[in-house]
Amino acid sequence: MASSSSRIACFQCGDSHSSQFRNGWRLRSGHFAQLCNRCSSLYEEGRFCETFHSNDDGWRDCESCGKLVHCGCIVSFLAYRLLDFGGVICMECSKINFILARKRCLYSETQTGNGEPQGSGTRQIKIDPQYWPRVTDPELHQIARKTNSVVIPLFEKLLSASDADHKMARLVIPKKCAEAFFPKITSPRGCPVKIQDTEGNEWEFQFRYLFNGGSTVYVLEGLKDYMVSRQWQAGDIVTFYRIEPDKKLVMGLRKSCVGVQPYEVAADVQ
Repeated sequence: MASSSSRIACFQCGDSHSSQFRNGWRLRSGHFAQLCNRCSSLYEEGRFCETFHSNDDGWRDCESCGKLVHCGCIVSFLAYRLLDFGGVICMECSKINFILARKRCLYSETQTGNGEPQGSGTRQIKIDPQYWPRVTDPELHQIARKTNSVVIPLFEKLLSASDADHKMARLVIPKKCAEAFFPKITSPRGCPVKIQDTEGNEWEFQFRYLFNGGSTVYVLEGLKDYMVSRQWQAGDIVTFYRIEPDKKLVMGLRKSCVGVQPYEVAADVQ
């Protein structure tokens, strides 16, 4: 049994009676600061400096979100980056800004547009311009924060009268978009797919295809609860995204500014 003289104490508060100690930040010696349960929890949640160093110098605003960052402190050394033009940006915003830049590059690939990693050998599928997602950087920034993920816009669609029919409760997916971005299906029954909304909630729908006049029509079924919760109506715009690197689908809805009567939105044409 270790003697009392070798008992570990929390680097911050000096507590030596904690049931467990966890690593904090790396010290100049190369070792990690040992923290009690309370202090380690604050450190892991990113609230250590906010709690213990609130009256110290060195606090600066993140140039992107305005959050206060404690600069020049070893505890928060990995919590921010210095900007080339001066100022600092928190790591969360730095990650999202990287995502936005990467999104522009990846989106140019989807327009040419295969929806698969390069080198996969699949044929390229050109997405019609009417389905190109028109998502602003602030909108994507907000979605990325809520889903806590890298989010890549895939395509969008103006809801037709049939798409907005709660009795049918299904969405016709443009054929080229379905084949580029949805799971491959080999039978009309299709397969269940789990899709997140932009709030991070997960929904399960059925992705399948129908035959209509000799052509294949892809549909997403079982949307009634989602439609009701989002007050889904003709004229709204549904946008699909992909979470990286998990390849999960995300579906968002942009409400039309002015109410649109069902007969004013043309039915789907494949």
